Amino acid sequence: MLQVALTGNIAAGKSAVAALFQRWGATIIDADAIVRELQQAGTPVLARIVERFGSSVVRSDGSLDRPALRRLVMDQAEEREALNRIVHPAVEHRRSALLAEARSRGDRIVVSDIPLLFETMDPEGFDAIVLVDAPEEIRLQRLMAQRGLGEDEARGMIAAQMPAREKRDRSDFVIENKDDLAALERATERVWHALQSRA
Repeated sequence: MLQVALTGNIAAGKSAVAALFQRWGATIIDADAIVRELQQAGTPVLARIVERFGSSVVRSDGSLDRPALRRLVMDQAEEREALNRIVHPAVEHRRSALLAEARSRGDRIVVSDIPLLFETMDPEGFDAIVLVDAPEEIRLQRLMAQRGLGEDEARGMIAAQMPAREKRDRSDFVIENKDDLAALERATERVWHALQSRA
């Protein structure tokens, strides 16, 4: 089983690449989906978040108020690290269980979609690392258009992540996503064929 890490900074187009890999036969383990699952109302992870950051991050229905939490941690490295210490061990535990299931099924290529791969994990645990990247100004425009964010908030979200240039040399494949979807699909397909060869 080939273990692939798929990563990329916010609004680079990683989800679109993951969807293509899945269409072509990869098993996808989505770290963001795991996070949402682990942060549902009544979960131990949400309880620890509330204990650390206070009740202002919880909506009236008991669910996590993600924008409120984001505002608390976005500009504060120490607060982001505290959140990561709560969330990421639980995510990794769940991801390991899903990997074991994939291995027992005999899945050939498993792609773990991990936005903060270099920030929170040891990339050496993967057989291949795929980075999706796009120029910062394009990512800024996507954030503002797709998520309805103001420019300051969008720039803050971009600045909170490790710069993509620091990730490029540490990645086995870099998929550029600065043009249209057809160009992205062609670039992704070339990487998919390379991954199939490795598998």
